[in-house]
Parts: sequence; C-alpha cells; structure tokens
Amino acid sequence: MDLEIDIEAPWPAATDWADLAERALEALTEVAPELGNPRLITSLLFTSDAEVHVLNREWRAKDKPTNVLSFPMIERADLLALAEDGPPEMLGDLALAAETCAREAAEKGISVEDHAAHLIVHGLLHLAGLDHEISDADAEAMEALETKALALIGIPDPYGDRT
Repeated sequence: MDLEIDIEAPWPAATDWADLAERALEALTEVAPELGNPRLITSLLFTSDAEVHVLNREWRAKDKPTNVLSFPMIERADLLALAEDGPPEMLGDLALAAETCAREAAEKGISVEDHAAHLIVHGLLHLAGLDHEISDADAEAMEALETKALALIGIPDPYGDRT
C-alpha cells in the first residue's frame, strides 16, 4: 500500500510522523496481509481538532472532534478479492486530530507517538472493512489485530489495562 501523507500544524515537527505511519502500516500488513496489496492507496492527514471537527460534522453528523476519522472507499469483499496486478485502487482516507490524540495519550500515560501509531492502525483496519461497533466479537478481533501489529513495532497492548 502507498500512503499519501499530509502533515499540518499543530503536529510537532520534531517527530517524523510519516516514518511512524509507514512503520505502523508495515507492521499491520504482517497481521492483515490484505493491506499489503501494492495497488492500494490511502491518504493520511495529520491535522487539527478543528479540521476533524468540521469533517466529523459534515460527513458523520457528529458536531465534535474525534481522534481519528476513516472514510473507506472499497468494500471488504472487494479488498479481499483485489488482484495485485492492475491500476491503483483507493482504499480510503484517514484524518488524525492532534489535540485529541495528545490529550488521550496524556490521559493514558503514553507517548503521543505510540497513541498516533495505534490510531493509524485502528483507522487502517476500519478502511479494510473491520468495525468494532458491530459486535463484541468484531471488537475483540479488531483489537487483537491492533495489539499484534503494535507489538511488532514495540508498542505495548493499548487495551492491556482491561480487567
């Protein structure tokens, strides 16, 4: 998959967000190989809460910012059947909100980088047609993939504090 990445303020320039996104994607393709199809393209926007708020209101009728928005452009069955040869295929768009990501990371006592990596993995799985809101079983399956992918890049289980 090719990631088209755009990084806007207020994401701190001290972190190589594009490299983080590429490492998260590479790890994810180890546990969700359908995302490794070379024909796939995904746009990833690192932006502000204000921009995500506008997108969330416009596209989801939710008048608030959120940590990550995903806009899938291919059905899961089509993704799974997609041959590796052929023209580029847009998987979808992701948008991450800087201030929400930073606040949530602080609340969890983790780095913003680790939380952003988790949100990228989470958003990519949504683009791949997985959805934690369908059922508990779907949530557990999605969380297991996230946990495995993040472990591959040295990030602890983001759900490990559950009892």
